[in-house]
Amino acid sequence: MFANLDQLATQIRPRTTWGGHSRVEHDLIISGGTVVDGSGAPGIRADVGVKDGRISRIGDLSNDTAAENIDATDRIVSPGFVDLHTHLDAQIGWDPHMTSTSFHGVTTALIGNCGVSFAPCGPKNHRYLAELMESVEDIAADAIMDGLPWDWTTYGDYLDTVERLNPSLNVVGLVGHSSLRYEAMGDRSMDEGAQPDDRELKHITKMVKESMEGGAVGFSTSRFLQHKVPDGRCTPGTWADLRETKAIQEAVIEGGGVGSLFQSANDMATRYETELQMFRDGMDLGCQVLFSGGTGREGDGGVGRWREFLEAGNQDGKRITSICHTRPSGAFFGLAQLSPFTQKSRAWRKLMGLPTIGDRVAAMRDEQTRKTLIEEGIEAGDLKNLAGMLHPFGIGESPDLDFDQKASLRQLAEAEGKDPVEVYVDRLIASEGREFFNMWMFGGALENQWNYMRLPHVVPMLGDAGAHVGFFTDTDSPTVLLSELTRKQGVYSLEEAIHRISGKSAEVLGLKERGLLKEGWHADINVIDYENLSTHHAEYVNDFPHGGGRFIVKSTGYDATIVAGEVVVRNCVHTNSRPGEVIREFHRG
Repeated sequence: MFANLDQLATQIRPRTTWGGHSRVEHDLIISGGTVVDGSGAPGIRADVGVKDGRISRIGDLSNDTAAENIDATDRIVSPGFVDLHTHLDAQIGWDPHMTSTSFHGVTTALIGNCGVSFAPCGPKNHRYLAELMESVEDIAADAIMDGLPWDWTTYGDYLDTVERLNPSLNVVGLVGHSSLRYEAMGDRSMDEGAQPDDRELKHITKMVKESMEGGAVGFSTSRFLQHKVPDGRCTPGTWADLRETKAIQEAVIEGGGVGSLFQSANDMATRYETELQMFRDGMDLGCQVLFSGGTGREGDGGVGRWREFLEAGNQDGKRITSICHTRPSGAFFGLAQLSPFTQKSRAWRKLMGLPTIGDRVAAMRDEQTRKTLIEEGIEAGDLKNLAGMLHPFGIGESPDLDFDQKASLRQLAEAEGKDPVEVYVDRLIASEGREFFNMWMFGGALENQWNYMRLPHVVPMLGDAGAHVGFFTDTDSPTVLLSELTRKQGVYSLEEAIHRISGKSAEVLGLKERGLLKEGWHADINVIDYENLSTHHAEYVNDFPHGGGRFIVKSTGYDATIVAGEVVVRNCVHTNSRPGEVIREFHRG
């Protein structure tokens, strides 16, 4: 583990020239940086040249010329990051810059996870898929209906539409179980125990195959019991049996070839053995299985068990990969949208019903209102157990992620000799409503989680952009990984951390000539001020169609994020360049 760039420099070979090239004209030269190429190999001091969207040379380019030069002295030059879990399927329609993902070094995003995609879809089902997305991912259905052209039927048509939207970042798509099952089975697709008949299953697998042939990288499903549709039932696909999932896996391979993705958000609480068998079926058929994982608090949290399963699952040409959170999350409580008291407290419902955060803070400053909020909050009782899981971000220059585990709301209240509700209220007033309390629902057993993400077949990247947008955001995952877990906590070396979220992630998707910094490969690149890299505080903004709200989170430390040789983000400001590609061809076999 290199604690800082000075230590890293002692491990770097002298500047090297590749191939003894003569003077060359490039579109862009990134000069004087430490190249960490995404393979896991030690960094080297070198310049990087870019021409026509590709890396033209790596080495000593001091005699070469370029239309643009980026001085990367004391900077890390890395591949762009590949986020294996986003839900930007809708947001691309009105936000082709793909924020906040693009603020955190990501140059390629996988959409369509957890069984939620907007295609294939006949016209009569448009509204329902929008309402499903609203229920699962907290984006208003009206925003989705008005923010997208809905000019597709097949999944390939949908990718054509995304291409016409000219996104800033590269996009890779999964076809979702919900759209397929609803298209084939209608309303009964969500009934517990309902399985497709032979005709319906044939229709599902036909659409899977066609979607793969149309450019999908794979198929996704959700078995997670908390993913609900508007009437409270679980999303289509939740209750699919192994007969259905195996038939789908066969269609994935038939349409996309060996190595195509089968992505799943799983029900490990009630159907653990069934889920593992579904994974085994996919691996045996030739799918690259990708699932969202994590650890519990008891013992090693399951790390040893998962180590054995993942090692066995990556033998004899089989492939399975887990992704996981880089910091605990699950909900941001505060004055934006979520309050722990509104179901039981009239005063809190009235407060959260005020139009703006400023209005809510002003109301809380009234002493009688403050007193009533505290009394009703204590009476509601919700913080008795929740306080130990809530960790305030503070209002410092960067958020306090509390990886030392010394500043939960319960610990703060005990130190002050107050009830957690009183501390909660007074911190919201003091911060003028800017502070949020992060609920450690996922990934809160830190040592277990860090040991899990060290496993060779785990990718620590679960950005979830476009999902749960008014509840919380994890789009700063790569920044937290590098700045907090790598630079400060030493969970990884810098080279290994970058490898996991670039070279390894690209390999999982089967991306061609992406994920590494190599001559001739696509110029998807980050220039990083590693010593000053940091995530920002989450902000709640109303920038979705019809004034819809969401959390965004910015960063410090990405001097430049480059896609296809063009700078798309410079110091967390978009350049309005939109060179992203919808990728439809992948390494297979």
